[in-house]
Amino acid sequence: MALNEHNRRKFVAGMSRRISKLRDQSEQSLDFAIETMFQERTEAYLHVEQGLMEVDRMLGLVEGELEDITELTTAQRLESRLEFIEDRFEEFESEIRQRPRRRRHKINLFNFFKAAGGGGGEGEPTSVRGEIRSSVHAYEVLGVEFGSPLPVVTRAFRERAKKIHPDIRQGDRSSEPELRRIIEAYQFLKTDYFGGTASDSVQRPF
Repeated sequence: MALNEHNRRKFVAGMSRRISKLRDQSEQSLDFAIETMFQERTEAYLHVEQGLMEVDRMLGLVEGELEDITELTTAQRLESRLEFIEDRFEEFESEIRQRPRRRRHKINLFNFFKAAGGGGGEGEPTSVRGEIRSSVHAYEVLGVEFGSPLPVVTRAFRERAKKIHPDIRQGDRSSEPELRRIIEAYQFLKTDYFGGTASDSVQRPF
């Protein structure tokens, strides 16, 4: 399926933002590694230095292919490659900072319920395992056309969330898995595709 020019430009812009952000993060991580690892953890430093150089090389390859994107399936494959690079960077970042790997696109459902007026309670889920791995998938989950602007995405999210939220359904929690997916899809698009911030995604949506 071919991408129209508007959607193609939006995809390229979103990918370019992510590439630029990852490059900045990689440079900052390398600076931090030099300061904290070079003398006492030299072997580990050389490993992450080589790894971050490889990350930069792979980003260049993805960036070089962006302007030639014309098909939806090709765009999805290229985005998957960028996600792989982001995961690789997180591995090196975790080694530099000496901390467990952070899960990308993690969503706290308890906080969402609280922000939406649901309050939350004991035994309520506190996190959601990431399932949305691309903007194409996120648009599909929300039931909107790929490349639709943020106001359309937000409206679709609000309409669906209000229909299946436990508070609206007199406490019926059977639709929680679907609610989790649309929350994650909305957050993915808002943070990674439209360039918002993670804190924006847990504001009151109704």
